[in-house]
Order: sequence, then C-alpha cells, then structure tokens
Amino acid sequence: MQTMAKPDPSIVAERLHAACIRLLRSMRAADAESGLSGPKLSALSVLAFAGPQSLSALARAEQVRAPTMSKLVADLEAEGLAVKREDKSDRRGVTITVTPKGRALMEEGRRRRLALLRQRFAGLSAGELKTLSDAAELMLRAAGG
Repeated sequence: MQTMAKPDPSIVAERLHAACIRLLRSMRAADAESGLSGPKLSALSVLAFAGPQSLSALARAEQVRAPTMSKLVADLEAEGLAVKREDKSDRRGVTITVTPKGRALMEEGRRRRLALLRQRFAGLSAGELKTLSDAAELMLRAAGG
C-alpha cells in the first residue's frame, strides 16, 4: 500500500496565500459597486457583522491606529453609514454602530460577492465543491474561527 507524503507546510502556506490574495482581488469588482474605499468597507463590515464597537476595538480589528480609525469613522458618519454614540458604561468613550443604510450596503455587497463566487463555482464538479468546502473548514480552523 502506498502512503501519501505529507506536503511541505511552507509550500502549502505559499500556495494558499497566493490563492487567497488572488480571490480577494477578484472580488474587488463586486466591492467597487459600493462606492466605498477598501478600508471603509472593511471597517463597516466589522460593524455590520460583528456588532457595535468602541473606536479602539475597531482600530484593533482593522489593525490601524486610533487616529486613522477616527478619520474612517468620521467619513462613515458623514455618509450616513455609521453613528457614534456615547458609551453608557464609560462616559468618556463612544460606541460606533452601523446604521440601517450601512447594513443594507454591506448586505448588498455580500450578496454581490457571493453571487460572483457561485458563478465561478458553477462549473466545478461535486468532488471539487466538496474539496473546497473541506478546505474552507480547515481555513476557518486555522484562522481561529
């Protein structure tokens, strides 16, 4: 019986990295329809799908400094996509929340991206789709989620 050699984790990491980057870049066409920059979309996505955040928590989630996030939040507020509210537990702090308009924009963007992926996956075999499904589970586990 032939045993399968364990793939080199470095090679797997490089291929997965390249594939993820290429896939995310290809999704930009769907994201461009929103009219928002990547950083604004990313911050709004955190608010829409993870819930209200403090400015510092949002900055950590987006891996930017607080002044950068403050500017992004001000822009989102000006566009009616997010709102800052006084933090009830800390009067000095604020909580940023997505507005109904912001949530609708994010949900429509998600629908566009998923439609694009469904279109690309339409030609795959059942076995290939199963492989992608299994890979997605492994990727989520590797990401800690």
